[in-house]
Amino acid sequence: MDSDVRTYRTGGVEVVLDLTRDCAAYVEGRGDGLLHVFVPHATAGLAIVETGAGSDDDLLAALGDLLPADDRWQHRHGSRGHGRSHVMPALVPPYASVPVLGGRLALGTWQSICLVDLNVDNAERGVRFSFIAG
Repeated sequence: MDSDVRTYRTGGVEVVLDLTRDCAAYVEGRGDGLLHVFVPHATAGLAIVETGAGSDDDLLAALGDLLPADDRWQHRHGSRGHGRSHVMPALVPPYASVPVLGGRLALGTWQSICLVDLNVDNAERGVRFSFIAG
């Protein structure tokens, strides 16, 4: 298995960050296999969603409805509502796997691999890309 960690700056705002181009570049020319993407953080996740047509904003809105940034959370350090960021990976897991065929991601037409980060207290994220040859 080949593996590499890349760093992304998410800033101080909630974000759905499209990683698809970096994922595609990582697997280019590798033949058949599986791309596994993992974010080793307790407050971030990975989603395969459509971006650019409002779905990324809809995802953030839905997570805001499900996990409000208020004082209900037992986990209370950091900014107001920070505890929700620790619950989010149960809904948006910290991993995604995508088939790779002929060195290309086998995603659907509108699918993108995205980092989902609600934690405004942590502006930098490491994401591990791993390729398992088939």
